[in-house]
Amino acid sequence: MPLLLSARAPVRVDLGGGWTDVPPYCEEKGGYVCNIAVARYATATLHASGGRVDSSADAPESAIAVAAMRRSVGASCDLRLHMTSDYPIGAGLGGSSAAGVAALAALAAHERRQVLPEQLAEESRAIEVEDLGVAGGRQDHYAAAFGGALGLEFGGGVSVKRIPLEETVATRLESRMLILYTGRARVSGATIQAVMDAYREGNERVTAALQRMKELARQMVTALQEGSIAELGALVGEQWIHQRSLHASISTPEIEQVMSIAAREGAWGAKALGASGGGCVLVLGEPETLDSVEHACKPIATALPFGFDHRGVQVTIGGVPGDTVA
Repeated sequence: MPLLLSARAPVRVDLGGGWTDVPPYCEEKGGYVCNIAVARYATATLHASGGRVDSSADAPESAIAVAAMRRSVGASCDLRLHMTSDYPIGAGLGGSSAAGVAALAALAAHERRQVLPEQLAEESRAIEVEDLGVAGGRQDHYAAAFGGALGLEFGGGVSVKRIPLEETVATRLESRMLILYTGRARVSGATIQAVMDAYREGNERVTAALQRMKELARQMVTALQEGSIAELGALVGEQWIHQRSLHASISTPEIEQVMSIAAREGAWGAKALGASGGGCVLVLGEPETLDSVEHACKPIATALPFGFDHRGVQVTIGGVPGDTVA
C-alpha cells in the first residue's frame, strides 16, 4: 500500500491552569494555562487505499481519525489514515488531542493546504467536542500544534505566549522532572462535565479553586522565564491541592501513594496530569530525589522517559519534512 505522507504531533505536560480552559468557565471568567510539549507523539500516516476511505489505529484515537477524514476529504477519497502513538493511552498527556492535530495536518498536506497552528488546534478540538461529544478544553490541542513551553490565555479567543527556554534551563528542567505512569487509564469526559456543572451551580469551593489555579499558571510562566525550577515545583505542588479539590474522582489510591512517596523523599512538588482519575503523575525535584522517588514507586508506577518537543506538529513527505503548518 503506497505511503503518501505522515504527520506527528506531541503530547504535553500540563503544569498549571488546567480546567480553566474549559467552557463555560473560560468564556465567563477567562482561563490561563501553562504547559510544555514533550517528545512523545501521535503519528498519522496516509496511504493510497485503492478506492475506499479507511481508518485504523492502535488505540481509541481511531474515532478521531475517522472524524478527521470525514471533515477533510469526504467518503470519495482513496485514502487510508493509520494512527499510532508512543505513549500510554488514557495517561493524562493529551494524546487524543495530539492525534487530532496529527491527522488534520496529514490531510491538509495531502490537499496541499497550508494551515496555521491555531487552525489545527481549533479544528482538532471541534472534532472532539462537536463530532464526538467529548467535553474538554483547548490547551492540549494548542500544545500539540505549537510545541514548546506555552502560556495560553483563554476568553474571547486564545492568546498564545511562547515561553523561550534557554538550552541550559531546558536541560536542567528535564533532569528535574519525572513522569510516572500509574498504569490505570482514565476517562476524563465525565469528570470534566461534573466539575463544570458544579461551577455553573455556583459552587464556591470549585470557583475559588479554578481562580487560584489560573493565578498559579501565570506564576509558572514567570518561574520558567527566570529559570526558577524549584519555585516551579512548589507551584505545581500547590496546583495539585486545588486540582484535587475539584472532584472526588480526580485522585486515585495509586496517585495518592505516589504523592506520599514524593513528599517523603523531598520532592519540590507533584501533580496528576490532565483531568486525572488515573494516568500519569508529574514530580519535580533534584535528580537524586527523583531517583529515589522512581525507585520507591516501582511497585505502583512506571517512569516514562521523555524530552521536550520545541517544534509542535511536523509533516514528513517521502522522508523530507514538509511545510503544511504555516
